[in-house]
Amino acid sequence: MRVACIVNPNARDGKLGKNFHKIEKALESSGIVYDTYMTEGTGHAIEIASSLRDSDFDLVVAVGGDGTVHEVANGIRDSSKRLGIIPMGNGDDFARAIGIPLNDIQGAISILKDGNDYSVGAIRVEGLKAPEHPGITPPQHYPVTGKPSREENLVRWAFLECDGGVTSSINRMKDEGHFSWISGQKKYTFLAIKAILAWKSQMAWIKVDDQPGSEVDLTGLFAMMQAETFGGGYRVAPGMHPFGDSASIVLGFGLSKGQMLRVMGPLEKGKHIGRWGKITMEPCKKFEIKALDSQGKPTEEHGHNPPLYISLDGEISMTTPVKFEFHKDQLDVRGGPELPNY
Repeated sequence: MRVACIVNPNARDGKLGKNFHKIEKALESSGIVYDTYMTEGTGHAIEIASSLRDSDFDLVVAVGGDGTVHEVANGIRDSSKRLGIIPMGNGDDFARAIGIPLNDIQGAISILKDGNDYSVGAIRVEGLKAPEHPGITPPQHYPVTGKPSREENLVRWAFLECDGGVTSSINRMKDEGHFSWISGQKKYTFLAIKAILAWKSQMAWIKVDDQPGSEVDLTGLFAMMQAETFGGGYRVAPGMHPFGDSASIVLGFGLSKGQMLRVMGPLEKGKHIGRWGKITMEPCKKFEIKALDSQGKPTEEHGHNPPLYISLDGEISMTTPVKFEFHKDQLDVRGGPELPNY
């Protein structure tokens, strides 16, 4: 068996780069022949993976967290290549969704050799390119993800989740290095508390599938989900899995800061749907979100000010206006024999 390992040395706040030799030893002892490709920054894994679309590797393996999985999957989507994962991030929620054990290098490598192959869907996301931010690599267009409808837009494919509002602020602060000394779900909990306390209300226009559009107060969350969890195990979409005919949309708007803080415990356990009559979950194939113009009408001409960042599998690359569209059977993945919720 021959695999390509695309490795993010900065995963788990730089711990992977210092410990990759342990993974190399485990691969060698398992008899897997591997080539290593180290990423050098944001987007590099998309470039590497797309260059391997016509290679003879049995698997293209993302070694890192959900962000690394996101980039590698974007690079090989809609090709004959299969995705493998050795989860080494803070969240690792996509690996969790396809039955790969966490914090178990040998277990993950065993699945590379003897796991099952599954087809998963993906969400095509097109939106305005996020503005540059000090210390963070600006997002770029990659031909492999598809052509946007206008030059100032980007296209990405999400395989785990898309979110905005307070939750995307959490990922932005993570990129900025907040609480870098904390790992796992605890990191996201501290980031969430900080994001909630700092949140300033914004209005937006949203549309779910063919339902009428509506104006909402973004104090809360929205997440178009392909799996049950993100943020290191928060059960945002209870019962969801990435093998179906649609995504799910979780909406919770007009929450007070106190309600957002109080919902964190139920959110972790998947007990938040229906809270205060404001948090809903339903199947969804298409979703739109736009800013409002001076007359209070939805606009394609500009986004929110300050920007409303949209997070795609943890990548902050876009701001409003944004369109999301689910497509089934976009990627073959190597997973475990037992799949949560499937």
